[in-house]
Amino acid sequence: MAGLTEEYAAIIHRGGGAQRVLDQQGKVLAELPDDGSLTRPEALRGDIRRILLRSLPAGAVQWGKKLLSATALGQGRHELTFADHTTATTDILVGAEGTWSRVRALLSDEQPTYAGMSYIDTYLHDVDDRHPKAAAAVGDGAMYALIPGKGFLAHREAGNVIHTYVILNRPVEWFAGAGASTERIAAEFDGWAPELTALLTDADSAPVLRSIYQLPDQHRWTRVPGVTLLGDAAHVTVPGGEGANIAMLDGAELGEAIAAHPGDIEAAFTAYEQVMFRRAHAEAVAAHETIDLIFGSGAPHGLVSLMDVRSGPA
Repeated sequence: MAGLTEEYAAIIHRGGGAQRVLDQQGKVLAELPDDGSLTRPEALRGDIRRILLRSLPAGAVQWGKKLLSATALGQGRHELTFADHTTATTDILVGAEGTWSRVRALLSDEQPTYAGMSYIDTYLHDVDDRHPKAAAAVGDGAMYALIPGKGFLAHREAGNVIHTYVILNRPVEWFAGAGASTERIAAEFDGWAPELTALLTDADSAPVLRSIYQLPDQHRWTRVPGVTLLGDAAHVTVPGGEGANIAMLDGAELGEAIAAHPGDIEAAFTAYEQVMFRRAHAEAVAAHETIDLIFGSGAPHGLVSLMDVRSGPA
């Protein structure tokens, strides 16, 4: 659609589609190799962003424009106020600024609520030489080591890097102050295999807390002239594996709707929202089902059973 197929093919992490489930002691419970089909190719978001930005005309993106507020002026126009004290007036406004969107308030009174779980984000670098045991545990793609309410979700990325999410189901207040320290989080995994806990304790980056927030599964709004939303601004939910993909699909379909209704932005926004609302609801429901399968009371056996079905007869 964007004419970037060749560029995208060059950034795919081949082999990164492999998956495995481990128990707390590092034993492999289930494993799927990357089949090489590229039906769900893996690529770093930073690389995707780079090729998309390079395809745009110079000056199309203005950096350093943190949005503070959006105010309706009537007749579909809005005034934007930025942190650098500048303002801009829009005839067409698309809020794509994530979970804590300022534009959303023009359309909806809903605010994201805490989903009951948080991720702690860490990285290991030069893993084959510097972290060989952790690298062996993770393998070539994604690794899940989970019990109900907590665990490790790690992925081998291009450039000899392992990116890990340490997952904990705890109240958001639990992480306040020293709650998100490496020591306190590691204590939650006392007795786990050292090659797993090393994903946290030996990290080459400071832990970054990413508490998970969500909008109602069926979040939608009445059409407001001149403005719409896409991605997490419109339908943030728990991380079921499709968030970034759905945001990009939103953008692509919004562009198609605008092209299909030249000179009539309201018709374009209406057509886009009708499709996006249905898809966002279905994806939110599916994301909750995925989270329950992976991290719920049956963990890790639900994921093991799913992978056994996908692998077919022995």
